[in-house]
Amino acid sequence: MRFPATRRDSTTETLHGRQVDDPYRWLEDPDSEETRAWVAEQNRLTRSHLDALPSHRWFLDTMRAAVERPRSGTPDRVGRRYVVTRNDGTQQQDLLFVGDTLAELTHGSRLLIDPNTFSEDGTSSLAGYHASRDGRWLAYLVSDGGSDWASIRLLDLGSGREVDDVVSKVKFSEATWLPDHSSYVYLHFPSTGDGVGTEAGALPGGRLCRHYVGESQETDELVLEFPDEPQLISTPRLSHDGCWLAVSITDGTSEKNRLWVYPVNTTSGAATLGSPLKVVDEPRAGFELVRSNGSDLYLLTDLEAPLRRVVRLDLDAFAATGALELVDVVPESEHLIERVEAVGDELLVVHLVDASPRVSRCTLAGDARQVDVPGGALVAVHGDVGDAEVFLGMSSLTRPVVSFRLDLGSGVLEELDLAPAGDTSWRPPTVSIDRRRTTSADGTEVPYFLVRRADLSGDAPRPTLLWGYGGFGVSVLASYRPAFVGWLAAGGVLVIANLRGGGEFGTAWHEAGRLARKQNVFDDFVAVAEDLFASGVTTHRQLALHGGSNGGLLVGAVLTQHPDLAAVALPAVGVLDMLRFHRFTIGAAWVPDYGDPEDPAMFKVLLGYSPLHNVVPGTSYPATLVLTGDHDDRVVPAHSFKFTSALQHAQAADAPVLARIETSTGHGVGKPSSVIARETADLLAFAAEHTGLEPPG
Repeated sequence: MRFPATRRDSTTETLHGRQVDDPYRWLEDPDSEETRAWVAEQNRLTRSHLDALPSHRWFLDTMRAAVERPRSGTPDRVGRRYVVTRNDGTQQQDLLFVGDTLAELTHGSRLLIDPNTFSEDGTSSLAGYHASRDGRWLAYLVSDGGSDWASIRLLDLGSGREVDDVVSKVKFSEATWLPDHSSYVYLHFPSTGDGVGTEAGALPGGRLCRHYVGESQETDELVLEFPDEPQLISTPRLSHDGCWLAVSITDGTSEKNRLWVYPVNTTSGAATLGSPLKVVDEPRAGFELVRSNGSDLYLLTDLEAPLRRVVRLDLDAFAATGALELVDVVPESEHLIERVEAVGDELLVVHLVDASPRVSRCTLAGDARQVDVPGGALVAVHGDVGDAEVFLGMSSLTRPVVSFRLDLGSGVLEELDLAPAGDTSWRPPTVSIDRRRTTSADGTEVPYFLVRRADLSGDAPRPTLLWGYGGFGVSVLASYRPAFVGWLAAGGVLVIANLRGGGEFGTAWHEAGRLARKQNVFDDFVAVAEDLFASGVTTHRQLALHGGSNGGLLVGAVLTQHPDLAAVALPAVGVLDMLRFHRFTIGAAWVPDYGDPEDPAMFKVLLGYSPLHNVVPGTSYPATLVLTGDHDDRVVPAHSFKFTSALQHAQAADAPVLARIETSTGHGVGKPSSVIARETADLLAFAAEHTGLEPPG
């Protein structure tokens, strides 16, 4: 294959006494004419290859049928009403419907927000919504082109009328309503760009601001900022009684945080914030507000509990003594507490038992009883203090979400069917799931899920897709991804690895895969692959590696360290330049997990595995499809552009090295249905072609 000619220049710099060449740095400018021309040439080559693949039409038809099925989200209460997202399978974006009762939501309901009207091409999406507690206002977030940038717009829930009130330059935030029902706090980033998703420059520090309904954003009040520490991110949450505003202050993506609690006083309809109680002002563990009960705060923490516990803190006693006296409510057990939600007069606690969710109801005194709800991951919990019901959304490998209503009084759990009418002729495959373990390079046991279509035996090696992540304390569970269901339907084997760096087994598991220990993540992934070979599940020539974002880094690092391990590499929206990741958009926030390239010791570690800097000319690399989006303002596409160019320059084998660059999409936020179907079909057809998978028919 003849790759497009990519200009290499003489850019070089000396970092910590080491000369580092960067011949493709010009690709870091996403809006230059030369970069745009490069993108067009790469996409032309990629399309010519993908469209000619014999299985491409099968995968495209299958993914369209899978993605464009009628579906609904999990119901939610907003004030006295109920809302739910729906799609009859023909819309690019899911619609938000509202009903005065659950029965009306199920059988009638009214259209509240249609995100398909946000843009002509369907690439703008509804990125979240938050109602004022009196149920009058709905603040909803709109993302354009898949960008992390969002604007907050406002609806009158009673009339459904749009209000002339827009707040812009919002990221990683929601509208946290105060108890006056006329103002909310949000995180604002005062960047100089237009906030459209193609800016690559590093973000300034975020400012926690307060916005009043009907007022100009220019008059918003500043609540909190750290001008000398721009990497700090403030996340507010109002207690359920409206008496406390808890602000979690984190250093980027660190799991350790400060916790400042502002007393909220509401008199004559106005809410005022008092001086904060700095409950935790030294980030030595993670602290998350669960609920309040008078002066008692209930917190989820890993302080002296790497698998987490729920504790109670008396704020009055803290204010008097300054002592952090924590009383166990749900003690640490042998299983990680993944999340806790306050519902009714109790707590809904989700433990991970060997990377599978177990849901229980706990009283504020700590008494627990299990809720038997099926699924591989709990993806939604909608309920509040004082409610008589809670809605649960469960995901499996073949279904995005199945919703349940739990009656907190009777304990009755019922499955809900809220999907609209549409074409339901396509059925996902029935699958079998095995839980297996292998041993990594340092002797650590690494578990993984092995998934096959139920009608296929394991008597002979089969083409296999190995997926992993391993970072930022993110738990990888047996949940839905479009690529998974398409690959399984085609008869391929799916393997989901639980790697160190993730959060499935608590703080210690995460710590074992970050900073100078990041190599453990790559070793774990390789160990799973080697176990698949040894057990006869697959062979080197039948294995495809896949991961996105930090998982794209995983695939890139394993690809460059072990170029003969697999037949196919599929790094998507990956962090691939480990020496400059901190210079773009929100990249500096990842320093707690990756380390700081400006630090000489971490520079050496990062250089040792940075995929871009470990591509060796004259090496035979596997068939590689690098995927990214031109509006990815989380992991900027320059990572993928530069890595693709380096691989194409170095490739000594006949296997293709291609870049698939989607336009008007970002890191994954709000992708239109048709884009998801096309992108997944391309990825799977490429993997099938180079692993020997032949779909049925």
